[in-house]
Amino acid sequence: MCFGKSGRFLGFPLLFLSLVCSSCSRQGWGVLLWATEEPPIPSGTVLPVYIRSNIDKVWVLGVPKAFRDAGGLDKVEVPLARFELAGGKRKAERRARDFARYARTYAENLQDGLPIRDGPDNGGRRVYRLRTGEIIKILERVEGNPAIGAGGEPLPGDWYRVLTAEGSTGYCFSYRLKLFEHWGGALVAAPVEREEAASPELDALMAKVWSPESYGQMLANRRVNTEELARRWGFYIGQDTGIAHIYLPDMERSFSYSGIRPDGDRAWRFEGTSLRMNLRSDTALAVQFADNDGATRTLLFTALPAGVDDLIMQENARREALFYSIYNQGPVFTSNNYGTIVFTEDGEFGWSGFDLLVPQVIPERSGGGRVAMDLFLTPSFEGRYNGACTFYFDGPRGETAVRFMYILDSQGFRLELVPDYCIEDGIVTRRDSSPVVLYFFRDEFSGIPVP
Repeated sequence: MCFGKSGRFLGFPLLFLSLVCSSCSRQGWGVLLWATEEPPIPSGTVLPVYIRSNIDKVWVLGVPKAFRDAGGLDKVEVPLARFELAGGKRKAERRARDFARYARTYAENLQDGLPIRDGPDNGGRRVYRLRTGEIIKILERVEGNPAIGAGGEPLPGDWYRVLTAEGSTGYCFSYRLKLFEHWGGALVAAPVEREEAASPELDALMAKVWSPESYGQMLANRRVNTEELARRWGFYIGQDTGIAHIYLPDMERSFSYSGIRPDGDRAWRFEGTSLRMNLRSDTALAVQFADNDGATRTLLFTALPAGVDDLIMQENARREALFYSIYNQGPVFTSNNYGTIVFTEDGEFGWSGFDLLVPQVIPERSGGGRVAMDLFLTPSFEGRYNGACTFYFDGPRGETAVRFMYILDSQGFRLELVPDYCIEDGIVTRRDSSPVVLYFFRDEFSGIPVP
């Protein structure tokens, strides 16, 4: 055995360790992932393994003669993460050949806060945040989802699996990396300010999706516009690309920045731009920037309680329940004057015998279409009507929308026509001055086949 009574030698000077290990047998072979400084062994070199210390978190590796100075040591300590154990020498050589393309490739980070993620995708969990000037080791190029620029086009670059000097591994997009070759010896990153690196508030802020304040108001008022949500307006920090974006219905702005720095209490500035953000609460963010005329503009954003896709799914489920309250009441409704409406389980309808309503209410040559529960009631109407909906009639020129408020009772179904001028932002705000009211009786025995 090569160990003394204490069971470990790695706490002793390397010279003593080398002398003691001179009689040690090799424990295997592997590939150096990160070049050593002294002696200057380049990454990608196959080296023998003598000791692995999980206590000191180092390997003791053999130094090839080609890298030894006169009288130099034949052993070197290397942090565990910087060396990959392969097994036998042949396996190590095969691994070295696979690694050869990127063996000498490193990268310098050009953007403060650039994340390393757990997968090659901007939505991946962040496992490490790089400082400006920090150097990382490129391990391999991988396929992934590219970062998207302000114009909606993929940014130039690739996803790489990388290793940090501290031993973290993950995936980083190369748009803000400067790749270079290194063959061994000193590898020193430029000195940088570290004050931002330990900012839990900034970390939490960057992990959230910031949507327009209007999205929060929609949820608070329980009037969710799914089409508006699907557009995903908002403020995107762009830590993967160094480009922050503001997407709103009336504007689109982009800001290319070199870093994010503290700028007061719960406030940060984006270096190289006029952009600044202030966290007013855990869910409220104020974003300021200089407008084209030089005036300061402030926009408010909110962190939603759930993801946009989940909110859309919840709203669609609510609307589906409203439709089924109508369907289950019928699904066939008849009127002596206005014909017969038959609802189908998949949200469609057929309407026949409506001649008295053409063309003032129903367009000519129409007979059916689909129903959408896409309208909301002003609070003063909520206790008087069950809801509001749109009948989209199919026709030779496409769909024609006809909107109604409705009331369900034990005998039937009451529809009240709602002209467009009575609707604001999808909300029925008032009645027509001379409303058209249609009443249909529930008819389960009309002889009309029910889907």
